[in-house]
Amino acid sequence: MMNTRKIVGFATALLAAVLIFTGCSDQFLQDKKDYTKVTDPYSNYATAEAAINGIYALALSNSTASFGWRFSSAGSSDIYSQSTEEYSGLSALVDQDVTITTSGDGSLPNVFYNERKTSTNLYGFIFSCNDAIESIPASTGLTQEEKDKLIGQAYFFRAWVYYRLVKEYGGVPIVTKVQNPISGEVDALTIPRSTTKACIDFICEDLQTASTLLPSSWSGNNYGRVTAGAALALQGRTRLLYASPVFNRADNKDRWEAAYQSNKNAIAELKAAGFGLAYADAPGVNASGWGKMFSDFSSTEAVFVTLYNNVNKGTNTTPELWNGWEKAIRPTNANGGGGKNTTDLMIDLFPMADGKKPGQSSFTYNKNLFMINRDPRFYRTFAFPGVYWRFSGDPTTNPPSSAYPYKGSDYALWNYAWYDTADKRTAMDQSGYSGDGLAENYKGVYIRKRTDDLDINATPLYVYKVDKGNGFEQSASPYMEIRYAEVLLNFAEAACGAGYYSEALEALRDIRKRVGYTGECGLDNALAGDRGGLFAAILYERQIELAYEGKRFDDMRRWMLWDGGVGQASIQPTWALTGFNANTCTYLGVKPFNGNRRGLVELCVTVKNGVVGNATATDPYNATRPAAWNLATQTLSDRADLVKFYTDSLTRKDRIGDDLTKTVSFQPQYYFIGLKSNAQTNNPTLEQTVGWADIIKGGTGTFDPLAE
Repeated sequence: MMNTRKIVGFATALLAAVLIFTGCSDQFLQDKKDYTKVTDPYSNYATAEAAINGIYALALSNSTASFGWRFSSAGSSDIYSQSTEEYSGLSALVDQDVTITTSGDGSLPNVFYNERKTSTNLYGFIFSCNDAIESIPASTGLTQEEKDKLIGQAYFFRAWVYYRLVKEYGGVPIVTKVQNPISGEVDALTIPRSTTKACIDFICEDLQTASTLLPSSWSGNNYGRVTAGAALALQGRTRLLYASPVFNRADNKDRWEAAYQSNKNAIAELKAAGFGLAYADAPGVNASGWGKMFSDFSSTEAVFVTLYNNVNKGTNTTPELWNGWEKAIRPTNANGGGGKNTTDLMIDLFPMADGKKPGQSSFTYNKNLFMINRDPRFYRTFAFPGVYWRFSGDPTTNPPSSAYPYKGSDYALWNYAWYDTADKRTAMDQSGYSGDGLAENYKGVYIRKRTDDLDINATPLYVYKVDKGNGFEQSASPYMEIRYAEVLLNFAEAACGAGYYSEALEALRDIRKRVGYTGECGLDNALAGDRGGLFAAILYERQIELAYEGKRFDDMRRWMLWDGGVGQASIQPTWALTGFNANTCTYLGVKPFNGNRRGLVELCVTVKNGVVGNATATDPYNATRPAAWNLATQTLSDRADLVKFYTDSLTRKDRIGDDLTKTVSFQPQYYFIGLKSNAQTNNPTLEQTVGWADIIKGGTGTFDPLAE
């Protein structure tokens, strides 16, 4: 198919580049420009472009990776997302029985990782960017236009790496020159931490430079490269980070104004280049357009994107680069990887159909019938019993189990549960069994977000395989690290902070209109006169629009939503919030997330009080349940029979997702992560962060991320 061929182009170039230009050994930097280099990769455009592709291959987000030194959180269950409403399972950051230290015990999130001679850390990426920025201008084999495009990409990715570092640590060492790792030149490598402000300014200057060098768009096989709009969008995100309460304790309006101008400039550039809200004029039924954009190639929504291909393994000339998300979210009885469970908190917090929160809406919220009268995006974010989730493929030729009844074009999810004992039926820590071959391998409510759904995408980007657990692994769906809706949300938040309330409210309404809302879109005009309330509405909209895209932890950290920031003065008196009413949660009118316990929702059969048998029991509803719901063509108001089935035959059970004896407990010092001891060992000039023990120098940390 045409889209797949295009995807193969740049995605394959990236993978080939990383295979050619990088390695995992200590020779990585020694093979570069400084010494013992045999060839110059910047002597002609082909090799120079391949070198830049190597930076992409190492620095781009990964759609299924957990947070770590190389990848940002992207929607999977990891130490960050498990600290939010999105996933259950107490991560080390929110487990009251875990004390995270800098001693290298493995629980401390580590982005800094400072092994100087390897590519496997962010400073290895910075080396590659600096090498390109230094070397390309002197090349005699490149035109000025070629130089600009190449250097612009290097500036962008240097800024991207520093953005990732600063949001974790505050100030870090700023390295602008190629460092020589030859033994004996240690002093040149031991650069101290710069202030957070200096780092923010450095990032934004790099991105401003990149925006002047990069094109507004790329065509053909170059689609997927960063653009001028992507550079300005990342600059806007960076300015917003610095304006947020975690760095802006006094609510300094100048920072909000800077963030507002950056995001305003980004929107202007992106609009001029043809970017915008995908399907803004064609929301479809149940936000079908919004759902489809995640499997669209060359979407107007995709500002900063990671591309994949779906070629077969072992073709040699075309290395495979597959997106594992579709495999991860699909149920086992479709030959998927098993699926991902959402939480009761996520199910219960999504807006109702009028855009209001449950309990504040004109629609009554019934937890047993949680799917009735919800925001259109609810149906594209979650999957529950009785919905079609079709795909292109026929697993009946080698079914996952003898109970499996469907071809892909007929696939319906019927994941209601039953139990083999009354105790299991009532126990909060016990699951049961489900039909259609799911048996014990079912989820109560699946995460459906970003799926490549046959009902809304007739030419899916995966190659289906009749292979247990791996049916969808060969997927070429792109992953959007920054999409246009986020840029609008960044703009709205910055506009609110700077006092442009009407502009902020208009941006929120534009996002909701894209999925079918009309009029005020559930956002009262009174919000334009309530700064705290408008901030809260923006953060709520981010929680819905960007769910399972790796953004929630960053938002909670920016706004200190675990405790409102009330514990900061205990770390350092000057860290106390003096803006935002001295408590961000109170200011926003939300409850602190600390103290919560996340659960998992199951829909249990009511026949025989749910005690039907084990995995081999006959499905009690197989012969009587209604037809499944086609989300692309029907609203739930068309399906009174399905609502009646839920009412008469199913009941909700909330299971424990965390620990029966624990609740979320995020510690005040975790808003800024400390440096692991190996970073200080490698660079003795590095000060440990305030609030963290300095096990190298003794005592507590002295670096203040808030000091200018």
